Amino acid sequence: MESVIDIRGLGLTFERDGRRTEVLRGLDLSIPRGAFVAIVGASGVGKSTLLRVLIGLAKASAGQVSVTTRSAARQPVALVFQDSRLLPWRRVVDNVALGLEGSGLSKIERRARAVEALRVVGLAELAGRWPYQLSGGQRQRVSLARALAVEPEVLLMDEPFSALDAISREGLQDELTRIWRETGKTILFVTHDIEEAVYLADRVVVLAGAPGRAVIDRTIDASRPRHRDDPAHSALIADIRGHIARPG
Repeated sequence: MESVIDIRGLGLTFERDGRRTEVLRGLDLSIPRGAFVAIVGASGVGKSTLLRVLIGLAKASAGQVSVTTRSAARQPVALVFQDSRLLPWRRVVDNVALGLEGSGLSKIERRARAVEALRVVGLAELAGRWPYQLSGGQRQRVSLARALAVEPEVLLMDEPFSALDAISREGLQDELTRIWRETGKTILFVTHDIEEAVYLADRVVVLAGAPGRAVIDRTIDASRPRHRDDPAHSALIADIRGHIARPG
């Protein structure tokens, strides 16, 4: 199967105040096009740093990272953050269109693409609202629409539901599954929540240690739609939790 992300021997070291901190070492990861992969691990193990490397906000110290695009018109990657980062002085549709500014598209084309992205996330009817008029879950969906609007090959998600209440979080997990199946996007989803990773992804990769490295890579064979109380998940969740608890 064709890989859209290929990481070989990735290492990253920061230097601050004369001290060097090695965050990632020898990371190998290949992600097929259209896959839903979750990265889990304890805080500080390098999960978010990996996303920063993929989007070009951090430079690898060692190894190679490549993202293969099918079309020159597509963005390689787009990132959804933990907080929605909406601009309060722009209406919802204009927040979604923000990433399209400077793309060469006309204002009409940018708006049409933003409206379509809002339709995909189920918020087309809220296009004219201001961010303060939205719930936390709705703001995160707008953030997701903004990422989808640039038509990326890969959707990177950095703990996007962790700040939400349990009911909103579960609802958005189901919405994300629907959007993934509808769009066929490749998704790399970072979370510290093992249950969330097993529920959402087709594959779970655990980063552990200092420096961080992949210590477990599990395929989730459960059929969809999935059920949170499926007893078949319990052993897998316990296994993954054990690897996180033993970082060495």
